Amino acid sequence: MGFLEVSHISKKHGNNVVVEDLSFSQARFQKLAIAGETGSGKSTLLKMIAGLVQPDNGLITFNDKHVLGPEFRLVPGHPDIAYLSQHFELRNSYRVEELLSYANKLTEEMANAIFEVCMINHLVKRKTDQLSGGERQRIAIARLLIGSPKLLILDEPYSNLDLIHKNILKNIIREIGNSLQITCLMVSHDPSDLLPWADEIILMKSGIIVQQGKPEQVYRHPSSAYAAGLLGDYAILPSRLSDAFRRFAGFVENGNEIFVRPEYFKIVSEHDGVEAIVRERIFMAGIYALELSIADTNITIKTMQKHPQKGDRIFIALEKEAFEK
Repeated sequence: MGFLEVSHISKKHGNNVVVEDLSFSQARFQKLAIAGETGSGKSTLLKMIAGLVQPDNGLITFNDKHVLGPEFRLVPGHPDIAYLSQHFELRNSYRVEELLSYANKLTEEMANAIFEVCMINHLVKRKTDQLSGGERQRIAIARLLIGSPKLLILDEPYSNLDLIHKNILKNIIREIGNSLQITCLMVSHDPSDLLPWADEIILMKSGIIVQQGKPEQVYRHPSSAYAAGLLGDYAILPSRLSDAFRRFAGFVENGNEIFVRPEYFKIVSEHDGVEAIVRERIFMAGIYALELSIADTNITIKTMQKHPQKGDRIFIALEKEAFEK
C-alpha cells in the first residue's frame, strides 16, 4: 500500500451526506491539493485523514497502518499527521519559545532549522498576543513541524492573510517540502495558491471527487463548468462561434461548443480572426482584461497589449491548444 490511502470513506452529519464513498492516494513527498466550493466536504475529509473525525464507512491507512478515529483513541489524532485548521489558535500571554518547547520532539539543531525555514527566529521572545496574523500562522506551522510529523495537512492556510504575509507563507510551505522533506496535503479556494504548487489536484463537490489530475490537465481540460470555475475564469463558446474560431485556427468545423480560458485568445489582424467590440478595459497588474461583445455573446480575454480601448473594434483568434485535448 502507499504512503496515504483513502478507501471508500463516507461521513454523514445527521441526514446530510458530507463525504460519500471517496477514494484516493497520496505518495510520499507528493504535493496534493484539494479544491471545492464551501460545503463540499473538504475540511471533514482532512479531519478524517488526521484521525480527528470518525468515518462512518471506509478505511484510511497511513504508512500501511489503519488511521484510528476518535472512537478508538483516547486522544484523537494520528501521531505522525499534523493538521493545521483554518481556525487555529495559539494560547495568549505565552512566550513563543514556551509554546514551542512544549511541542518539540527534535534536537535543538533540527528545531532551529525549522524555525529558520518558518522565519520565526526573531519572534521566539515575544508573547503570542504581540504577533500579527501572519506571524501567528508561521508559529503555528513551526509548532506542528517540531512535533516531527510525516504528513502536514493545511486547511486554508492563506485565509485572512495580506498579500505580503501570504507570499512569505507560500515560500515557507514550498521549503517545508523541499528542505524538510515533509509531505503536504493542502486545501485552498484560490487557484493561484494551488496550481503553481501542487503535483496533483482533487476537485470536490457535494462530498465526492468530480475530477483529479495534474494541475495543467485539470485547468486546461475541466470535466464540467463547475470544475472549470474552481480554477479560474472561463467561457463556453456556442457552436457557431467555435466553428468560426476553428476555421481561423485551421481546424475543421464540427458544430460543438468549446470551453476556453481568457488567456487562450490573441489579438490579430482583420483577416485572421473574428470581429469583436471592446465593451470594457480593465487593468490587472501587468495585463489587461478586455470584456468583448461578439455578435450576441460576451466574453473576456486577457492581453498585455495596451492599445485596445473601450469601444474599439478588434479581431481575435484562439490559440490552437484550445481545440486540442
